[in-house]
Amino acid sequence: MKKLTILTLLIVFAPVLVAQNVWTAEKIMEYKNITGTNISPDGKHIAYVVTVPMMQGEKSEYNSQIWVAASDGSFDVQYTRGEKSSTAPQFSPDGKQIAFLSNRVDNKNQVFVVRLMGGEAEQITDAKTGVASFKWSPDGTRIAYLMKDPDTKEEEKMKKEKTDVILVDKNYKYNHLYTTSLVPDASGKRKTKQLTGGMYHVNGFDWSPDGSTIAFSYSPNPTINEAGIESDISTIPSDSGKVTTLVKRPGVDVSPHYSPDGKWIAFQSTGGRPERVGLSDVYKVASSGGDLIELQKTPDRNANIVAWAQDGTHLFISENYKTSQSLFALPSSNNVKIPKGDYMAYSDSKLPILTSLNGTSSSFSVSKSGNRISYTFEDSSTPKEVYTAGLRGEGAKKLSSTNANFNPPALGKTELISWKSKDGMTIEGLLTYPVGFEKGKKYPIVLQIHGGPAGVFSQTYTGAPSIYMAQYFAQKGYFVLRPNPRGSSGYGKDFRYANIRDWGGGDYQDLVTGVDHVLALGLADSNNQFVMGWSYGGYMTSWVVTQTDRFNAASMGAGLPNLISMVTTTDIPDYLVAHAGGKEFWEEYEEYEKHSAIYQIKNVKTPTQVIHGTNDLRVPFAQGQEFYTALKRKGVDTEMIAYPRTPHGPQEPKFLMDVSPRIMTWFEKYKK
Repeated sequence: MKKLTILTLLIVFAPVLVAQNVWTAEKIMEYKNITGTNISPDGKHIAYVVTVPMMQGEKSEYNSQIWVAASDGSFDVQYTRGEKSSTAPQFSPDGKQIAFLSNRVDNKNQVFVVRLMGGEAEQITDAKTGVASFKWSPDGTRIAYLMKDPDTKEEEKMKKEKTDVILVDKNYKYNHLYTTSLVPDASGKRKTKQLTGGMYHVNGFDWSPDGSTIAFSYSPNPTINEAGIESDISTIPSDSGKVTTLVKRPGVDVSPHYSPDGKWIAFQSTGGRPERVGLSDVYKVASSGGDLIELQKTPDRNANIVAWAQDGTHLFISENYKTSQSLFALPSSNNVKIPKGDYMAYSDSKLPILTSLNGTSSSFSVSKSGNRISYTFEDSSTPKEVYTAGLRGEGAKKLSSTNANFNPPALGKTELISWKSKDGMTIEGLLTYPVGFEKGKKYPIVLQIHGGPAGVFSQTYTGAPSIYMAQYFAQKGYFVLRPNPRGSSGYGKDFRYANIRDWGGGDYQDLVTGVDHVLALGLADSNNQFVMGWSYGGYMTSWVVTQTDRFNAASMGAGLPNLISMVTTTDIPDYLVAHAGGKEFWEEYEEYEKHSAIYQIKNVKTPTQVIHGTNDLRVPFAQGQEFYTALKRKGVDTEMIAYPRTPHGPQEPKFLMDVSPRIMTWFEKYKK
């Protein structure tokens, strides 16, 4: 009888137990993210980083650890452990060791080295302010790294005595270049040299193949605003010596990469002029100096150099391509044409695409003397994992099983759709269906707007943690439309520049015509429309509610409703001014006012939730506060959620997990 009772209970409650595997914010936070790969020189091993949230008790932080997989799939093991994170793995030139960054000592990142075959990690650097980034020397005997200037003795004294007054835009702390030897001397100390110094900020560097020289790029100061306006490139002997200027001109020249024969340095550039809206073409210059040579333009003109091909014929370039991020082969000379062959695909600009466009690839690494690449890959319905492939993208193979135990619930499917905006421009977007979608039934729809404005919605896994958790909304029975309006990356420079002096104009039409398109398909309920967005998406949300009352409710995250006060308080004023056409607000006050939602607040009827981080420097907290107070005084239903310790987006997993449920509660309140 007792066995029968237990069996009966299992039968009765089995459907309930099955139903518990649904998309909740807590479930989504179980997902493990992979944040980088590095392939060994012979292509036989791949190191990568797995990041998980730690939310037990008082903890609300992320922990990252290094794993290593064999390219033939024979093993996949965790290499580092502990409460302190380990990141940025790099194989030594002989492939026998892995260097990495860890904050396990005094909470400051230092370089550690561990043998590939295992053993205790050894601390290599003792950087007073911590290591920002590092690279092995070609012979494996030294490591070069960037470190921020430490406080002087006088500054340390002032901090202790509480007299450390901040002089704004003065007394910057710059990143400078150092080298340290791997082998300690007789006294057990490693020889460390500071190579650069002075009033400039080093933002990237590369060793020459023979190890004699280091090329580095640098900006006038460490502010993010200045780094986006001006950066030059110089070289310096790796054992210290005179700095030699290589590239000095207006605009940004960054990310130097030596060719395998040491004769050339490739770099990313805005082309000799400031391009604050966003431009990154690839140039090269002889390592001894000379004329700057522009290479073929990439499809989005937003290139990131990954590496040179070992034979020097091309560079591997990472770039957004519509709703994918992919790896491209860019000829290293305008006289070289890469022949068509067994490449994955070709882009509009005739450059070979080496990874699948049916998803998103990232974290690329290319083996130096081997014949393989490593990267992560994901699509809308497949979690991110580590892959390897041949140099042409052939024979792609999954190596990791990081999310094998994630056990995702049933997904709401995601499809790529397109429509015509009001002026005829073609716009793309990703539409995620409600979980358990039934044909013929109409569902509420959420318009989600990305940041940037040069952000882009790509084919990434919809069950991964984010500010807006797509599958959480899908589980609650909502369509989620994520458009890429004009101004987005991935569709070329002209498209990315198409909203200059037009914020809230064409981009607004791109968004609402996307919603109209889904309604016309007979999928969504016109009586239940909602809108949300973060950063520029928050700006557009504030703008939307001043232009229409079609949405039942809105949620503005880190939004900027007042462009006039924003441009004088943000840490990226030049980016904002560039989108306003290059004129300051006192030169064209009406232009800024015309595109600011706060000056059209009288039109708002839509209940609007306001979310903001209290430590936000990108979009200062007062922007959200200003809109919330105006809505409240006008009598529009509103609420404000402020996350303490939070910059421009939640950094603590408990806060990240909190956002979507709060928005859903707000939307459900106004769902008809």
